[in-house]
Amino acid sequence: MPHRTHFRRRGFTLIELLVVIAIIAILIALILPAVQKAREAARRVQCKSNLKQIGLALANYQDTNKYYPPSFCVDRDPANFQTPGGEWSIQARLLPFLGKGNVTAKINFEDSYNNQPSIKTLRVSLYMCPSEVRDELRADSSGNPIHFPVNYGFNGGTWMVWDNGTGKKGNGAFAPNSSFAPRNMTDGMSFTLAFAEVRAFTPYLRDGAAGTASLPTPNQITSLGGSFKSETGHTEWVDGRVHQTGFTTTFAPNTVVPHIDGGDEFDVDYTSCREDKACAGPTYAAVTSRSHHGEIVNVLLMDGRVRAVNNNIDLNTWRNLGSRNDKQHIDEF
Repeated sequence: MPHRTHFRRRGFTLIELLVVIAIIAILIALILPAVQKAREAARRVQCKSNLKQIGLALANYQDTNKYYPPSFCVDRDPANFQTPGGEWSIQARLLPFLGKGNVTAKINFEDSYNNQPSIKTLRVSLYMCPSEVRDELRADSSGNPIHFPVNYGFNGGTWMVWDNGTGKKGNGAFAPNSSFAPRNMTDGMSFTLAFAEVRAFTPYLRDGAAGTASLPTPNQITSLGGSFKSETGHTEWVDGRVHQTGFTTTFAPNTVVPHIDGGDEFDVDYTSCREDKACAGPTYAAVTSRSHHGEIVNVLLMDGRVRAVNNNIDLNTWRNLGSRNDKQHIDEF
């Protein structure tokens, strides 16, 4: 009989398999940060593009109407304080200039947005940053969808936004009942903020009727009191009030404003009295520009330029950028 040679098929040992798995894990760990960095870079580019589109819409709105849209319309009737259609946001008023004429055709600006649920819950992609971690509908306590958030807020000024009693406007690029034009931006269109990033579902304090003309520090906000809302700020893209669709320059970008509630710490915004509510005092608002981009926020200037602003920008410079008419010269930022 001929001699037969038998070959035993040899497989991986357990140790070899573990080594291969470890090598793959190391490679993934090395590659993943680079992939994530590339993705975030792409998201930042898209975020800036969204702001650029808003800037073009603002320019076209102004060219058509000869003034920029008001942040809010207030009837100033102390016995009523109800403005049927005036509470619509700048973002809603810009829709026709963003190629959203089909949505605009469905809006009755003479009526409250509360009576138009299909509009309130609409997602407008240009108003959402691709880095937003909560790009989702806001629901009521029963789980019914009631609003959709926004990631780009209008510049409501430094601190005082509006006075319900006197009708005095704040120093931002936009204000309730305003009809500002380029001539009102006396500090220069290139050095006046128009829009900046804000985070959706921001906790905030409201209607404590506190605050004075003196600018607070972040740690003083919680002492001003008010009703605490754990996650409803910047969740209503149709609402023109500053805590929903705006920001102020009280604090630098991404500043943490601490507030303790139920033993938990929150990073909050503050509004002393919402616009068009029954209080005689001013609306003081510390509504901070925040992003999910780490050390920067993207901003739109009134001249249409889009910039990334670092968290460590000089606070006075940031506040100067938030004012349309403080007569403070800014060389660069």
